[in-house]
Amino acid sequence: TGVAGDLQRRDLTINALALGPDGELVDPCDGQGDLQRRLLRHTPAIREDPLRVLRLARFAARYHDLGFTVAMETRRLARDMVRQGDLDSLVPERVFAEIRSALQEPYPVEFFRVLRDLDALAIILPEVDRLFGIPQPEQHHPEIDSGVHTMMSLQQAVKLTAARDVRFAVLLHDLGKGTTPAADLPRHIAHEHRGIRLVKGVCQRLKIPNQYRDLALKACEYHLHCHRAMELRGKTLLKLLNATDALRRPDRFEAFLLACEADARGRLGREDAPYPQGDYLRRAREIALEVTAGMFAGVEGKALGEAIAAERIRRLDAVRPQ
Repeated sequence: TGVAGDLQRRDLTINALALGPDGELVDPCDGQGDLQRRLLRHTPAIREDPLRVLRLARFAARYHDLGFTVAMETRRLARDMVRQGDLDSLVPERVFAEIRSALQEPYPVEFFRVLRDLDALAIILPEVDRLFGIPQPEQHHPEIDSGVHTMMSLQQAVKLTAARDVRFAVLLHDLGKGTTPAADLPRHIAHEHRGIRLVKGVCQRLKIPNQYRDLALKACEYHLHCHRAMELRGKTLLKLLNATDALRRPDRFEAFLLACEADARGRLGREDAPYPQGDYLRRAREIALEVTAGMFAGVEGKALGEAIAAERIRRLDAVRPQ
């Protein structure tokens, strides 16, 4: 009875299974049946901790490829919890811990899809929820919907890297599209600049670690520069390399490039399209680093910095596609 009671306090029935002292299966919530039915169903204790709504979505992301779905009665209960404000007082650090865990699952898009289905995404990440239903130009985005594009980009990020900070940056890269004036739609002029404030707001609210915050801000502000890399003059290209820490932190620059590649491929029919901008910028970084202080004997201080920058710009212009 003690074991059964403990199991009934778990979050989902499929987690409320154990072997008793006699080796018999203890299954007070029919978890075995839900495993066979591939159902994610709550135990009576779900209301004890509203964070379990997020855990439910995370398990949906983990077992999506196995065909698991959320039980109808669990959906109803979770929606009731959201409507009653149960999620409003969740501790920010715990919320981000669940998001971070979901981002490492094989299908994190399902985490956000389930949260949206439960009306919980508007509570947890209203900036992302707001993207759904916002149109984009069909010429560049055949999928049209900004929220759909974000989810497609996130799944592309999963294919490119296991790094959760990259996946998080992709999740937030287009937040500015949610604040585009209706009169401007479906275009999103300067959305990358409007998004900066929103990314900062999310990171402050959920107490996001600096590593995640910094990469998300760079992806938000500079992803369009990355896409247009081969059109940029040497001066602008060097500014991009400096702004993304390419010369000092190649690992962070690589993370930025992966986030941009995921964005470019997160479009209907373009999932397998090449992204030559990535290699072009990697080569641009190498070219810039070939210019060193040792090449300017007798030049010091501010003049040295200007000489290095000028030579880097000259070399970058020399290899720019015509």
